[in-house]
Amino acid sequence: MTNWKVILNIAKTHLLTKIKQTSTAALGVTFGIGAYITLVCFMTGLNGMLDDLILNQTPHVHIYNEIEPSKEQPIALYDEFKNSFNVVHSIKPKLTQKKIHNALPIIKYLEEDENVRGVLPQVKTQIFYIAGSIELGGNLTGINPIDEERLFNMGDYIVEGSAEALQNTDNGILLGIGIAEKMSLHVGDRIQISPISGEVFPLKIVGFYQSGIADLDAIQSFTNVKSVQRILGEAENYITDINVKLHDIEQAVPLSKKIEQQFNLKAIDIKTANAQFETGTTIRNLITYAVSITLLIVAGFGIYNILNMLIYEKMNDIAILKATGFSGKDVQLIFMSQAMIIGFVGGILGLAIGLGLASFISTIPFQTEALPTVETYPVNIQPLFFIIGFTFAMLSTFLAGYLPSKKAKKIDPVRIIRGQ
Repeated sequence: MTNWKVILNIAKTHLLTKIKQTSTAALGVTFGIGAYITLVCFMTGLNGMLDDLILNQTPHVHIYNEIEPSKEQPIALYDEFKNSFNVVHSIKPKLTQKKIHNALPIIKYLEEDENVRGVLPQVKTQIFYIAGSIELGGNLTGINPIDEERLFNMGDYIVEGSAEALQNTDNGILLGIGIAEKMSLHVGDRIQISPISGEVFPLKIVGFYQSGIADLDAIQSFTNVKSVQRILGEAENYITDINVKLHDIEQAVPLSKKIEQQFNLKAIDIKTANAQFETGTTIRNLITYAVSITLLIVAGFGIYNILNMLIYEKMNDIAILKATGFSGKDVQLIFMSQAMIIGFVGGILGLAIGLGLASFISTIPFQTEALPTVETYPVNIQPLFFIIGFTFAMLSTFLAGYLPSKKAKKIDPVRIIRGQ
């Protein structure tokens, strides 16, 4: 029967008598795990920030009326040309309205879908921002501000003012930061806008919007849905776009196809709209985890080399232990215990150092126009990373201790003593 108390006492004595080698082995684990935790928290945090930059503002399914040429041209109405090859030049888009027909019933239908988290109507129109005799072209989007903030994190891009202020101001406007800078406007000022029809409407500035894309911020502004409908002289059922947010983003593709077939509308899913960005995200994640795994493997080899040397330095001790009655299995357990103690201590210290460095990075100032509300470097501290790091520390030290200790188990004490 194995006497664990004796084995652990001998393992502790070995570790303390060679404190330099023990410290080196433990530090190898510590810095390997610490570097892994720091890197994976920082890089996944950055990846998450870049994903949010696009995904927060992009609906999972965007529904609208596509202006496109008619699939069937008038020539197809004549029976004598049915079997002929017809070439039609200068095809014009078919006469269609920008508004979505039966938008309100469609919204109600989508809200009843269990996969749908939220459905938001929008009214988009082109306008001019008027400053004296100067007219600047731009876009005005009518939204439900509170819902936009809840589902699409709009508040992260409002640098002054709030979504609540826009919701509560009947003739309010959330102005793009680029337009405000060009026209030297401030919150509380009034700006005149004019739709294509030519009428002029004064709106009160309740805040500034900054998406981080300069070209967009120089033309884009937001107001309430009802305000845009009033400006355009349209009824309450005038909706040009419907944005859908899902519980599971993977349902976006099948839902978009279903909507197109059922309602004869254009429905663009988020994966189609951001195909290039998604490819970039996949590559960044691949690099992150490849580098992280490499760090852990390098740390594992370092631990193995140190423990291997430790065992060769303990040849005399192994011979004495075997000569005094310890079996090969007992010797193996002694060195395995040493390895696991080094792994445990080094792993705990590594997790502490990784957490400390990640927390420190999260306090470093980071200013970017792309995300105006972000003030420090993004760090993603997740318990799963710490579980993986500690598990690898124990697993790598187990393997690093097992292979050399297997050799120690087979050492012949007579040959060692005779050699001395």
